[in-house]
Amino acid sequence: MSKNMNVPKLRFKEFSGDWEKIKIQNLIDNKSIISHLDGNHGALYPKSDEFTKNGIPYVTANDFINGKVNLKKCKCLPIERASKFKKGIAKNGDVLFAHNATVGPVALLETDFDYVVLSTTATYYRCDNQRLLNNYLKVYFNTNDFIEQYSRVMSQSTRNQVPITTQRLFYVQLPSKQEQEKIASFLTSVDTKIEQLTRKEELLQQYKKGVMQKIFSQEIRFKADDGSEFPEWKWKYGNEIFQTITNKNHSSELPILAITQEYGAIPRDMIDYQISVTDKSVATYKVVEIGDFIISLRSFQGGIEYSNYKGICSPAYIILRPHIEVEDRLYKLYMKTDNYIKELNKNIEGIRDGKMISFKQFSEIKLPYPSIEEQTKIANFLSSIDSKIEQVQKQLDSTKEFKKALLQQMFV
Repeated sequence: MSKNMNVPKLRFKEFSGDWEKIKIQNLIDNKSIISHLDGNHGALYPKSDEFTKNGIPYVTANDFINGKVNLKKCKCLPIERASKFKKGIAKNGDVLFAHNATVGPVALLETDFDYVVLSTTATYYRCDNQRLLNNYLKVYFNTNDFIEQYSRVMSQSTRNQVPITTQRLFYVQLPSKQEQEKIASFLTSVDTKIEQLTRKEELLQQYKKGVMQKIFSQEIRFKADDGSEFPEWKWKYGNEIFQTITNKNHSSELPILAITQEYGAIPRDMIDYQISVTDKSVATYKVVEIGDFIISLRSFQGGIEYSNYKGICSPAYIILRPHIEVEDRLYKLYMKTDNYIKELNKNIEGIRDGKMISFKQFSEIKLPYPSIEEQTKIANFLSSIDSKIEQVQKQLDSTKEFKKALLQQMFV
């Protein structure tokens, strides 16, 4: 039924003795888990036209965010309709496990609703909170030990899911209730720190976006160091500022760049971008200099990309380089704004995936052209916000790594 196991490497000093290794089915049998059901509703599965804005939340695995359920994001069902379900009825304090499609995410349900309805993507675990604490179980489900258990099942499955009967064969490492409380409390405090830093980053991103809208609509204007007004902005067509570059004279020593919406132009080996190319095809690649802009196949979705690296890229891309003096940091930001992307899409009405925005289409859109002094002021101000965002991101990454190390050492 159950057996003793070794102790973890990292442990609170007031605790000693072995942890118990016990199957989930045994925890159900001894009532440590008092209910364990999924959202497999069969014929009762709701149709799309049954969902409403208000009512009982219908929770899917996609609603799990940072260990919690984002109930504001959930679809809802009328109370009458929700009352017809026989299973998958989760309540406040239940631990939710994503068992289907995106297997693995875990959340603790915190809600004022009497209950919520789970979709087919999730299973709930209702703990007695005497022998097994819900906060501890949530933490344990995020450990490598548990992840390895369901990953083995996933590697043998063609349906990309972990059925509820299979979940019951998994085991849990179980210390005393007091040690569970200590572990859960400590790791919950780390989660709180992660949540706070995530929120801080979100607020800074929102602030930056709002400020950029006001700057580029000229609701906010900067002044010279002596307090004088800068000249009125000019607006220039794309080809009045940028020209296309097709330099293919390069050596094989230059890195091949991946053109991404998230990172801009970046060496492929920095993002594990594995596509094989022949020497013959590489010979046709274009040289990209630091400060160049690139029109990609996805520019109508995510704007025009910027390169912080010298390298080469596929001849399918259009490389843009300023032919008049500009502050490139300003255009790096402007050409990723929602308003500019909307302008791109106006000019390419009817375009389909797989077709490139042409230089002609790019040239038909006007770009702001403040004085160089004001361009620099704007870029410096927005860069200072980026520095704050980057600092928070580093703190967030560091805290996540700290948590990862704790999960590896606080459990056997």
